[in-house]
Formats: sequence, structure tokens, C-alpha cells
Amino acid sequence: MPPHLIRIVIGLVISLLPVAAASAAPQTVYFGSADQRTALVGYLFQPSTPGPWPAIVMLHGRGGPYSNNDNADCTSVGAGITSPCNATTLSKRHVMWGEYWSAHGYLALLPDSFGPRGKAYGFGRFTHDDPDRADVNERTVRPLDAEGAIAYLRGRSDVIGNRIFLQGWSNGGSTALNVMTRQGDKSGGYRGALVFYPGCGKSALLAPTIATAAPVAMFLGADDEEVSPQLCQRVADASRQAGSRIDVTVYPGATHDFDEPSSRRQSEPGNQAAMDDALVKAASLLGRWKN
Repeated sequence: MPPHLIRIVIGLVISLLPVAAASAAPQTVYFGSADQRTALVGYLFQPSTPGPWPAIVMLHGRGGPYSNNDNADCTSVGAGITSPCNATTLSKRHVMWGEYWSAHGYLALLPDSFGPRGKAYGFGRFTHDDPDRADVNERTVRPLDAEGAIAYLRGRSDVIGNRIFLQGWSNGGSTALNVMTRQGDKSGGYRGALVFYPGCGKSALLAPTIATAAPVAMFLGADDEEVSPQLCQRVADASRQAGSRIDVTVYPGATHDFDEPSSRRQSEPGNQAAMDDALVKAASLLGRWKN
């Protein structure tokens, strides 16, 4: 499809998201983290076609899964808890991607790592050193949530158990890289990972190289104001030299959160083209990886 038509289609999808969210919010589900003590809440975007389906787990960034317009007064989210943060207040980006994957025949699961731990309000920009983030960190805590999510999906009869993928943004992108490091060359894990503008420093990653048998694709903004695309490129280069399959796309003029569909973020030079390309490329990659 020509790029200008892709932009029109995506624009129409984004414009309809509030209506779609109001009429058909994703299903709320509950499952355990692999830490064996945290009861997680997740949001499930289900395809309209008959299953079983391949699946993808989506890992939110440091802002959490909910809209900034709604999460300021949120603390705990979970079974039996009334909260302003729920399936109807997810951020536009998460709804966009969840609907995108379900339209492409994937069951998409968005786990909330923060709400079950009393931090549904999330964390603002440039809060990398906030000590309040320690017990939801991307190195030792959130990878266990991703492992709990894949176990939950494998227990569902409507999921193809050997075709489950991972996607993460920012802090969730770093988490995804750590999940792949923990997975290593073991079979039966995530089939591949899509990683958007992760932090790649020593404080974010378990190791300076990602050693994994599954493919990984990084999507980076050349003008990222929060994390270093150059550092992630070096991590990817070292990982490839170690034998891992890591593809890197760097978008000129794109910033952090370049795929956030808000008019403010999309007004930044380079973000619209980056989002358009990333949507198409992500679907193409999963199509290849699942065969």
C-alpha cells in the first residue's frame, strides 16, 4: 500500500479509537506473575475471527498503561478494587496497538505491572532515578510479569502456544530485552520481540549483550530526548556479533514515544512517518517469525 494511503488508514483508525473504546473496551483478565506473589491485571484485545490465534504480550512504559488524563488519582488496580484506572482509560497508544494486533488476527494482552503494586499513577518523563520505581523495575521485577503473561496465555485454549510474541515500549522495551536475555536459547519462550525506544544503559539491562535464540527488532528515534539510540545501536551490534538476530531501525527526526498517536506527539517532525512505517514493519516481522 502506498505510504500516503497507509497514513490515511491509520488516521481513520486513530480517529475512531475513542468510539471503539467506549463501545467495546478490552476484556479485563487476572493472572499471576512468575514472582509467585503478585496478582496481575491485564487487558485482552480479542480478534473477531475464530481462534485459536497467535498472541502478543504488550509491555507498557514508565508512564503505565493508562491515559495521563486519568491516572493522576490512581493507586491500586486489581480484582475487587474500584479504581479510576481500568479498561476504559487505557492510553491511546495501547488501544491503538491492541486494536491493530487484534485486527491482524493476534490476541493481544496488555499486563499492568504498576497498578497491582499500588503505582497505577505511573511515572513522568525523566524519572529514571526515582527510588519509587525500584520495586517495579525493568531488570528483576517486570520480566517476571512477562513470564507470568506467557504462562497465562499458554493455558488458554484459544491461543497457539508456540506463537506468542513480545512487544515493549521504553521501560517496557528494556523489560522485553531482559526477558529475551533470561530466555536465552531455551525453547518454548517468546517467539520474538518488538522493542520500541528502550533504555539500553547498565541500569536498564541485565547484560551488555542480548544473547537469545529468538529474533529481536528494535525501533529507535534518532532525536530521542530520553534514551540514547546510539547506545542501543551498540548493544545491538555487540549482540549480533555474539550470534543473536537483532534488527535495528532508526527513524530520522523521530523522538521518544514517536508512535503515540496524540496530535501533540504527532506534530513532532519525523514521528508520523516513523509510526506509519513501524506499524507496517511490525506486522510484517511477526508474519515472518510465526512461520
